[in-house]
Amino acid sequence: MTCPRTALALLLGLSLVAESQTLHKPSAAPTAKPAEDAQLYRNTTFGFRYQIPYGWVDRTKDMREQEATEKPDAKEKASNLGKGEVLLAVFERPPEATGETINSAVVIAAESAGAYPGLKKAEDYLGPLTELTTSKGFKAEGNPAVIEIDARQLVRADFTKVLNDKLTMRQATLVLLTHGQIVSFTFIAGSEDELDNLIDNLHFGPTKPPAH
Repeated sequence: MTCPRTALALLLGLSLVAESQTLHKPSAAPTAKPAEDAQLYRNTTFGFRYQIPYGWVDRTKDMREQEATEKPDAKEKASNLGKGEVLLAVFERPPEATGETINSAVVIAAESAGAYPGLKKAEDYLGPLTELTTSKGFKAEGNPAVIEIDARQLVRADFTKVLNDKLTMRQATLVLLTHGQIVSFTFIAGSEDELDNLIDNLHFGPTKPPAH
């Protein structure tokens, strides 16, 4: 099976960004803009919604631009068109802001299942996911499991990376295979409780806003 083309590479980049922010104390906190109300991200294509935590910052556009600039030429960009896309990338605090805790984050991405010859079910994605994640210093935590959210079954894989004697980065990735696409939901947090809370914000079902 081929190496992940888009989503996983970006997700691991996200993990490293989150890690780098825990290693230095901030010399001076930047002036923060007033926090906006929590937002609900809706995706009608895949039929899910995600409640973004209050005050989090959206870096979806930045990650899409980063992915585009990392492709070496226009020919490759054209050949990869539609094969991978970051749907949502949000951080607890801006990536440029340092801190003494894990910068929790959520990244949702989709890529063509056709990019992985032989992939027939969501579990088949765990091989490349685990290979790439562990190559960056993470360790698999327990065995992958099938979980159910709003009657939708997803495969869950957990990873941890010890940063120091006080901080451990926790990552959980949920995988869904639908409409010929692999949809990955990756959550990063500093504790199991926080990780579970982030996952609890994911729901499947009607995505249209209520009528006024």
